[in-house]
Amino acid sequence: MPDPAPPPQPRLADELLRRMAADQYARGVRADGTVVARDSELMRTVDADNTQALQRIINDYGWPGHSLVGEEAANAAWLIAQHAELDFQLRALDLLRDAVDRGEATTTHLAYLTDRCLMRQDRPQLYGTQYLDTGDGRGMRLWDVAEPDRLDARRAEVGLGPQADYEAVVRATY
Repeated sequence: MPDPAPPPQPRLADELLRRMAADQYARGVRADGTVVARDSELMRTVDADNTQALQRIINDYGWPGHSLVGEEAANAAWLIAQHAELDFQLRALDLLRDAVDRGEATTTHLAYLTDRCLMRQDRPQLYGTQYLDTGDGRGMRLWDVAEPDRLDARRAEVGLGPQADYEAVVRATY
């Protein structure tokens, strides 16, 4: 299979990918896949810098979707938004929703950012993507979910697998 064509904005794609690497490094994920302790101070610095850069990109180009920067860099834009402050996340959520409607972003990314925004507003999430550590020694706990009996159906609508499978991965990872 031939290599995919470079995106129309390769420098922009490269910037987003570098910023995603910095995001993950601050969170303890190394390029070789090993995981070390996160650096909270570095996370705050990287997140603020990345948010400012994504804001500039959005102002100049709109949401950096698949046709502009390629799928991997579009994934990086979503990840940066996931780790931004709530006010920026809410703006990004509207832009991401529009990008999904145009086929420029994934429904999975929209589900994760939707849940992150809801959680940060102290509201129940829709897709069961957000967990938190309550610090009580019992590990990660699923953030409250709206209509839990419909959770797996909503997850399936956006391309996510069953909640039980996702929870097993979360528990094994954390």
